[in-house]
Amino acid sequence: MNKKVICIIDDDPIYQILINKIIIKSEIDFSVIAFTSGNEALKSFKSIVKSNGSLPEIILLDIEMPLMDGWDFMNIIRKDLRQETEKTGIYIVSSSISYEDKEKARSFPEILGFFSKPINSDSILKIVENSP
Repeated sequence: MNKKVICIIDDDPIYQILINKIIIKSEIDFSVIAFTSGNEALKSFKSIVKSNGSLPEIILLDIEMPLMDGWDFMNIIRKDLRQETEKTGIYIVSSSISYEDKEKARSFPEILGFFSKPINSDSILKIVENSP
């Protein structure tokens, strides 16, 4: 049986290191993959789908990224990979405290939660427990 995967999509490499350490400290049995852009993640996901592989069980998505923000990423997921991500728990993890961003996240049924940075072990455990 393959190990479950958490995918981090965030343009901040320091945050990626931090969240990876938090996941390890949480002692959950997941491996971690990380992408610095939504474009990079989408290319990988499409390649995985093409080879009949499984997408990550959990995606931690930043919304404030250059080139393709989290909302653009979600629109493409909705359009091109809707069926393939039905068993993927997508969570926004952002430094944004904007009410509008939280409301926009609610408009995507694929998004299961909104967490403010910095995320901690308790939040990771809650995400893992609530994911499909």
